[in-house]
Amino acid sequence: MWQDPIIEEIYQVREAHSNEFNNDLQAIYQDLKEQEKRSNRKFVSYPPKLLKDVSVLNKV
Repeated sequence: MWQDPIIEEIYQVREAHSNEFNNDLQAIYQDLKEQEKRSNRKFVSYPPKLLKDVSVLNKV
């Protein structure tokens, strides 16, 4: 199976970052938020899109 070297590098960086925080999602999240603040870039959040017809969720 063909492997994309860029994707493999992304996986390695993500794993290394996760290992820095002992795979603690809360600590990883806090670190990413701090990186956002230090970057001085503008970040945008959009409200969630709600489903108009939730009956499709009940079909199993």
